[in-house]
Amino acid sequence: MISKLKNKVIIVTGGCGLLGKEIIRNLESKEAIAINADINVVTNLDKHTLAIDITSEQSVINAIKSVSEFYGKIDGLVNNAYPRTKDWGTKFEDITYESWQKNVDIQMNSTFLFIQKIMPELLKTKGSIVNMASIYGVVGNDITIYENTSINTAAPYSAIKGGIINFTRYLASYYGRKGVRINCVSPGGIFDNQHETFIANYEKKVPMGRMGNPDDIAPAVSFLLSDDAKYITGQNLIVDGGWTSI
Repeated sequence: MISKLKNKVIIVTGGCGLLGKEIIRNLESKEAIAINADINVVTNLDKHTLAIDITSEQSVINAIKSVSEFYGKIDGLVNNAYPRTKDWGTKFEDITYESWQKNVDIQMNSTFLFIQKIMPELLKTKGSIVNMASIYGVVGNDITIYENTSINTAAPYSAIKGGIINFTRYLASYYGRKGVRINCVSPGGIFDNQHETFIANYEKKVPMGRMGNPDDIAPAVSFLLSDDAKYITGQNLIVDGGWTSI
């Protein structure tokens, strides 16, 4: 059976990250051309790597132009990069306004920037976008799972991810008749060797009894980018082991 992603050129921002690596691996397993667009790589489009600063308008413009010229098309985008300030996770009452503004700018505003600049290419191919959001863009934080750990919830995270989810709905409505689909994937908590108390607290709340892994999330991204999802747009696919169901 022919893959519904075969030879589709898909840019994945933040491809060096925990989720990004697995998203790329999963796309490649389905015969897509998955391009790792990350600030920590050297551009080598033969090897599907693309150095980019998603917070820089010129860097984004140059990157899109390079991919389009090299491959002749762009079929998809995964907005997965997750830049943040050094004080990320500061208690709400201690967050400076400057820090709040900066995080909104480098996370949510960069999503707007990349989508706006890549859209002319996706209109040509009737392409697709997946924005990576979070369960904390859908429901409030459960503060109790952080008790007796050194982890603090990041207030900007909820605001940013919630904004991205509704921005996705706007874009789906705006571009639907033009053939471009835009969806979200909202992961639950992903295991990353967190504090053992946090892991135990978190897993008590999950109907499936465990935190997620990157390979739980990546197939959902691939599905939404593929032609199997050709009538799906404006949706937020929650992949959380049932966390938001209770």
